[in-house]
Amino acid sequence: MAERQTVRSLMRIVSLVPSSTETLIHLGANVVACTRFCEQPHLGNVGGTKNPDINAIVALAPDIVILDQEENRQEDAAALKEAGLELFVSDVVTLADALELIQDLETLIGGTPTPNVAPEVTPIGLSIFVPIWRRPWMSISGRTYGASLLNHLGCTLVTAEADDTYPEVQLDEVSALAPDVIAVPSEPYEFNDTHLVELRNSSPDSTIVRVDGQDLFWWGSRTPSAITRLHDALNPL
Repeated sequence: MAERQTVRSLMRIVSLVPSSTETLIHLGANVVACTRFCEQPHLGNVGGTKNPDINAIVALAPDIVILDQEENRQEDAAALKEAGLELFVSDVVTLADALELIQDLETLIGGTPTPNVAPEVTPIGLSIFVPIWRRPWMSISGRTYGASLLNHLGCTLVTAEADDTYPEVQLDEVSALAPDVIAVPSEPYEFNDTHLVELRNSSPDSTIVRVDGQDLFWWGSRTPSAITRLHDALNPL
Protein backbone atom coordinates (compact mmCIF):
# COMPACT_ATOMS: atom_id res chain seq x y z
CA MET A 1 0.00 0.00 0.00
CA ALA A 2 2.79 2.42 0.94
CA GLU A 3 4.55 1.73 -2.36
CA ARG A 4 1.39 2.44 -4.36
CA GLN A 5 0.82 5.66 -2.44
CA THR A 6 4.41 6.73 -3.20
CA VAL A 7 3.90 6.17 -6.92
CA ARG A 8 0.69 8.19 -6.84
CA SER A 9 2.28 11.09 -4.96
CA LEU A 10 5.44 11.22 -7.09
CA MET A 11 3.89 11.04 -10.57
CA ARG A 12 3.24 14.59 -11.75
CA ILE A 13 0.14 14.74 -13.94
CA VAL A 14 -1.33 17.50 -16.07
CA SER A 15 -4.89 16.72 -17.14
CA LEU A 16 -6.54 18.49 -20.06
CA VAL A 17 -9.79 16.53 -19.71
CA PRO A 18 -12.32 17.58 -17.05
CA SER A 19 -13.72 14.06 -16.62
CA SER A 20 -10.25 12.56 -16.20
CA THR A 21 -9.18 15.34 -13.81
CA GLU A 22 -12.12 14.58 -11.56
CA THR A 23 -11.43 10.84 -11.76
CA LEU A 24 -7.71 11.19 -11.07
CA ILE A 25 -8.35 13.31 -7.99
CA HIS A 26 -10.88 10.73 -6.83
CA LEU A 27 -8.18 8.07 -7.23
CA GLY A 28 -5.67 10.09 -5.20
CA ALA A 29 -3.38 11.05 -8.08
CA ASN A 30 -0.97 13.97 -7.98
CA VAL A 31 -2.58 16.32 -10.51
CA VAL A 32 -0.38 19.43 -10.69
CA ALA A 33 -2.49 21.39 -13.20
CA CYS A 34 -5.62 21.13 -15.30
CA THR A 35 -7.82 23.23 -17.59
CA ARG A 36 -10.04 26.08 -16.50
CA PHE A 37 -13.05 23.92 -17.37
CA CYS A 38 -12.10 21.21 -14.87
CA GLU A 39 -13.69 23.10 -11.96
CA GLN A 40 -10.78 22.44 -9.60
CA PRO A 41 -10.01 25.88 -8.10
CA HIS A 42 -7.30 24.45 -5.84
CA LEU A 43 -5.23 23.55 -8.92
CA GLY A 44 -3.43 25.86 -11.31
CA ASN A 45 -4.87 25.90 -14.81
CA VAL A 46 -3.05 25.78 -18.12
CA GLY A 47 -5.72 27.18 -20.43
CA GLY A 48 -8.68 25.45 -22.01
CA THR A 49 -9.27 22.03 -23.48
CA LYS A 50 -9.02 23.41 -27.04
CA ASN A 51 -6.34 26.03 -26.38
CA PRO A 52 -3.95 24.82 -23.68
CA ASP A 53 -0.83 26.80 -22.86
CA ILE A 54 1.80 24.40 -24.19
CA ASN A 55 4.73 26.36 -22.76
CA ALA A 56 3.16 26.41 -19.30
CA ILE A 57 2.59 22.66 -19.43
CA VAL A 58 6.18 21.99 -20.48
CA ALA A 59 7.45 24.26 -17.69
CA LEU A 60 5.63 22.11 -15.13
CA ALA A 61 7.70 19.09 -16.23
CA PRO A 62 4.86 16.59 -15.81
CA ASP A 63 5.51 12.87 -16.01
CA ILE A 64 2.42 12.50 -18.17
CA VAL A 65 -0.27 14.65 -19.80
CA ILE A 66 -3.83 13.33 -20.02
CA LEU A 67 -5.83 14.05 -23.18
CA ASP A 68 -8.92 12.73 -24.94
CA GLN A 69 -9.59 12.08 -28.62
CA GLU A 70 -12.67 14.31 -28.67
CA GLU A 71 -11.97 16.86 -25.94
CA ASN A 72 -8.56 17.95 -27.22
CA ARG A 73 -6.96 18.91 -30.53
CA GLN A 74 -4.49 16.76 -32.44
CA GLU A 75 -2.17 19.72 -32.99
CA ASP A 76 -1.85 20.28 -29.24
CA ALA A 77 -1.12 16.60 -28.69
CA ALA A 78 1.53 16.77 -31.40
CA ALA A 79 3.12 19.86 -29.82
CA LEU A 80 3.26 18.23 -26.39
CA LYS A 81 4.75 15.06 -27.86
CA GLU A 82 7.34 17.07 -29.79
CA ALA A 83 8.29 18.74 -26.51
CA GLY A 84 9.18 15.30 -25.20
CA LEU A 85 6.20 14.79 -22.90
CA GLU A 86 4.49 11.44 -22.43
CA LEU A 87 0.80 11.39 -23.31
CA PHE A 88 -2.17 9.27 -22.26
CA VAL A 89 -5.05 9.68 -24.70
CA SER A 90 -8.49 8.32 -23.86
CA ASP A 91 -11.33 7.67 -26.30
CA VAL A 92 -14.60 7.41 -24.40
CA VAL A 93 -17.77 7.02 -26.47
CA THR A 94 -19.66 4.37 -24.50
CA LEU A 95 -20.57 3.58 -20.93
CA ALA A 96 -18.27 0.55 -21.07
CA ASP A 97 -15.40 2.82 -22.19
CA ALA A 98 -16.00 5.09 -19.20
CA LEU A 99 -15.91 2.26 -16.69
CA GLU A 100 -12.79 0.79 -18.28
CA LEU A 101 -11.04 4.15 -18.20
CA ILE A 102 -11.28 4.28 -14.42
CA GLN A 103 -9.25 1.07 -14.32
CA ASP A 104 -6.78 2.38 -16.91
CA LEU A 105 -6.14 5.53 -14.89
CA GLU A 106 -5.79 3.51 -11.70
CA THR A 107 -3.16 1.37 -13.41
CA LEU A 108 -1.43 4.47 -14.78
CA ILE A 109 -0.85 5.94 -11.34
CA GLY A 110 0.37 2.66 -9.87
CA GLY A 111 -2.78 1.41 -8.23
CA THR A 112 -4.50 -1.94 -8.42
CA PRO A 113 -7.52 -1.59 -10.71
CA THR A 114 -10.83 -2.96 -9.54
CA PRO A 115 -13.75 -3.78 -11.85
CA ASN A 116 -16.34 -1.01 -12.17
CA VAL A 117 -19.91 -2.01 -12.90
CA ALA A 118 -22.76 0.23 -13.95
CA PRO A 119 -25.64 -0.05 -11.47
CA GLU A 120 -28.67 -1.82 -12.86
CA VAL A 121 -31.80 0.30 -13.01
CA THR A 122 -35.41 -0.25 -13.98
CA PRO A 123 -35.72 0.75 -17.67
CA ILE A 124 -37.43 4.11 -17.94
CA GLY A 125 -39.01 3.39 -21.31
CA LEU A 126 -39.26 6.96 -22.63
CA SER A 127 -38.20 8.58 -25.90
CA ILE A 128 -35.96 11.56 -25.27
CA PHE A 129 -34.50 14.62 -27.00
CA VAL A 130 -31.37 16.27 -25.60
CA PRO A 131 -30.49 19.77 -26.81
CA ILE A 132 -26.84 20.70 -26.30
CA TRP A 133 -26.64 24.02 -28.17
CA ARG A 134 -28.73 26.84 -29.58
CA ARG A 135 -28.13 28.99 -32.67
CA PRO A 136 -28.12 26.49 -34.18
CA TRP A 137 -30.02 23.98 -32.11
CA MET A 138 -27.90 20.85 -31.77
CA SER A 139 -28.23 17.44 -30.15
CA ILE A 140 -26.30 14.17 -29.80
CA SER A 141 -26.35 11.01 -31.88
CA GLY A 142 -26.16 7.42 -30.76
CA ARG A 143 -22.37 7.49 -31.16
CA THR A 144 -21.75 9.43 -27.94
CA TYR A 145 -21.18 8.61 -24.30
CA GLY A 146 -24.33 10.50 -23.35
CA ALA A 147 -26.41 8.37 -25.69
CA SER A 148 -24.89 5.18 -24.28
CA LEU A 149 -25.71 6.33 -20.77
CA LEU A 150 -29.32 7.11 -21.73
CA ASN A 151 -29.59 3.72 -23.40
CA HIS A 152 -28.52 2.07 -20.13
CA LEU A 153 -31.33 3.97 -18.42
CA GLY A 154 -33.80 2.53 -20.90
CA CYS A 155 -34.37 5.76 -22.81
CA THR A 156 -34.70 5.94 -26.60
CA LEU A 157 -32.77 8.90 -28.02
CA VAL A 158 -34.81 10.32 -30.91
CA THR A 159 -31.67 11.61 -32.69
CA ALA A 160 -29.73 8.36 -32.28
CA GLU A 161 -29.60 7.63 -36.02
CA ALA A 162 -28.34 11.07 -37.05
CA ASP A 163 -25.43 11.06 -39.51
CA ASP A 164 -23.42 13.61 -37.53
CA THR A 165 -22.18 12.90 -34.04
CA TYR A 166 -23.60 16.25 -32.92
CA PRO A 167 -26.36 16.98 -35.42
CA GLU A 168 -27.98 20.33 -36.04
CA VAL A 169 -31.77 20.15 -35.66
CA GLN A 170 -34.78 22.36 -36.29
CA LEU A 171 -37.41 22.60 -33.58
CA ASP A 172 -40.14 21.57 -36.02
CA GLU A 173 -38.11 18.42 -36.69
CA VAL A 174 -37.97 17.75 -32.97
CA SER A 175 -41.73 18.18 -32.76
CA ALA A 176 -42.20 15.64 -35.56
CA LEU A 177 -40.04 13.14 -33.63
CA ALA A 178 -42.52 13.50 -30.74
CA PRO A 179 -40.17 12.81 -27.81
CA ASP A 180 -41.80 11.95 -24.50
CA VAL A 181 -39.19 14.03 -22.71
CA ILE A 182 -36.91 16.94 -23.58
CA ALA A 183 -34.00 16.67 -21.15
CA VAL A 184 -32.24 20.04 -20.98
CA PRO A 185 -28.70 19.67 -19.60
CA SER A 186 -26.97 22.34 -17.53
CA GLU A 187 -24.00 22.27 -19.91
CA PRO A 188 -22.33 22.67 -22.42
CA TYR A 189 -24.89 25.42 -23.21
CA GLU A 190 -26.55 27.51 -20.53
CA PHE A 191 -30.22 27.29 -21.45
CA ASN A 192 -32.42 29.89 -19.77
CA ASP A 193 -36.16 29.96 -19.14
CA THR A 194 -36.82 31.70 -22.47
CA HIS A 195 -35.16 28.81 -24.30
CA LEU A 196 -37.33 26.36 -22.40
CA VAL A 197 -40.41 28.29 -23.54
CA GLU A 198 -39.20 27.88 -27.14
CA LEU A 199 -38.89 24.16 -26.63
CA ARG A 200 -42.25 23.91 -24.89
CA ASN A 201 -44.01 25.87 -27.66
CA SER A 202 -42.48 23.70 -30.37
CA SER A 203 -43.23 20.39 -28.61
CA PRO A 204 -46.24 21.00 -26.33
CA ASP A 205 -46.80 17.28 -25.74
CA SER A 206 -43.26 16.70 -24.45
CA THR A 207 -42.32 16.96 -20.79
CA ILE A 208 -39.37 19.29 -20.26
CA VAL A 209 -36.95 18.61 -17.42
CA ARG A 210 -33.58 20.06 -16.51
CA VAL A 211 -30.81 17.54 -15.86
CA ASP A 212 -27.22 17.78 -14.65
CA GLY A 213 -25.04 18.14 -17.76
CA GLN A 214 -21.99 16.83 -15.93
CA ASP A 215 -23.83 13.67 -14.95
CA LEU A 216 -24.87 13.19 -18.57
CA PHE A 217 -21.61 14.08 -20.32
CA TRP A 218 -18.75 13.75 -17.81
CA TRP A 219 -17.48 10.20 -17.44
CA GLY A 220 -15.24 8.33 -15.06
CA SER A 221 -15.48 8.22 -11.29
CA ARG A 222 -18.87 9.96 -11.31
CA THR A 223 -20.43 7.50 -13.78
CA PRO A 224 -21.98 4.98 -11.33
CA SER A 225 -23.59 7.65 -9.14
CA ALA A 226 -24.56 9.73 -12.21
CA ILE A 227 -26.59 6.79 -13.49
CA THR A 228 -28.56 6.72 -10.26
CA ARG A 229 -29.10 10.50 -10.19
CA LEU A 230 -30.23 10.68 -13.82
CA HIS A 231 -32.55 7.72 -13.30
CA ASP A 232 -34.07 9.48 -10.29
CA ALA A 233 -34.54 12.65 -12.36
CA LEU A 234 -36.12 10.97 -15.39
CA ASN A 235 -37.93 7.93 -14.04
CA PRO A 236 -40.81 9.83 -12.32
CA LEU A 237 -41.76 11.27 -15.73
